[in-house]
Amino acid sequence: MAVVLAAGEGTRMKSSLPKPLHRICGRPMILHVLDALSELPLDKVVVVVGHGSEQVTKVVTAEAPADLHIEFVEQATQRGTGDAVAVGLTALPENLDTDTDGDVIVLPGDTPLIGSETIEKLVKVHLEGDQVATLLTAKVPDPFGYGRILRDKHGDVLRIVEHADADGDTQEIDEICTSVYIFKYSVLGPGLRRLVPQNQQKEYYLTDIVGVLADAGYRLDTIVLEDFTEAMGVNDKSQLAAASAVLRDRINASWMKAGVAMEDPKKCYIDASVVLGKEVTLYPNTILRGTTHIGDFAKIGPNCDITDCVIGIGAEITNTVAESSEIADFAKVGPFAYLSSGTIIDTKVATGPFYFGSDQ
Repeated sequence: MAVVLAAGEGTRMKSSLPKPLHRICGRPMILHVLDALSELPLDKVVVVVGHGSEQVTKVVTAEAPADLHIEFVEQATQRGTGDAVAVGLTALPENLDTDTDGDVIVLPGDTPLIGSETIEKLVKVHLEGDQVATLLTAKVPDPFGYGRILRDKHGDVLRIVEHADADGDTQEIDEICTSVYIFKYSVLGPGLRRLVPQNQQKEYYLTDIVGVLADAGYRLDTIVLEDFTEAMGVNDKSQLAAASAVLRDRINASWMKAGVAMEDPKKCYIDASVVLGKEVTLYPNTILRGTTHIGDFAKIGPNCDITDCVIGIGAEITNTVAESSEIADFAKVGPFAYLSSGTIIDTKVATGPFYFGSDQ
């Protein structure tokens, strides 16, 4: 089984970085998607890059899960999602359709909330049925901007209509396309070749392949997301903030289940890469970034901003900004302290208030 992941689809945000590398909870968006894929037994992951391809390739190569076999293919001219997948297929073996695992998962790089369990469920439903494609859909309270799922009177999928091309009645439909699919390889390529850019964007929409396959008499299936937030795409700064809030709540809930105490979880910001020991206590307005590692029984906050630091067992840090520093076991730092890169606070040392630490 293989994956084609389109790394640069959707509207690009105005920034110095391409959208797949915008960080959400300290980690580039595309890496959250790859993390979810790392739980599956995959032969190959093809990442289709376009805008900012060199940066995307560099980051993914350096930080993606080591057990994923990743290959990059460039979509030199962005002609739509359908064209991106067609470009991605060029990196797959020609005999894939004759293999027992002749299926291809297709998903975008801008859905950082998608979970591995959801993808596993999609694959399971697909492999256990006789359909040529299985779509992941979601029912959302505000479907604006998403492609709508059109069904016949029997509930079978007819096609997907993009929001820009939908009439008033179609825009009232609350079931949307998440842009996550699994296809039989044998029908995916031929289906893509039948796409035509007859839409407002004049692009080759991958969503149109659903209508192509349905009109050809093939059976399609869907599974509907239980948690529609997994389908949240990120196309602007507002959506980036909304997705970050959802992921932050998930991270905090996971740590609290593991025994971390948070006086006010809504005011604790923890990057996905941070590691917390047992019985850690976090007070309001605590921000933990990067590769920070907090030892058992430490107490952090309130009002701390800590980046890439190692903090020892039982340490207490209050009203402090610290970066790339080491705070040993049972040390006390703050209040109103600043630790610049390279600072080391020894075991059981108490800095007192207004401490300025550095490697000098």
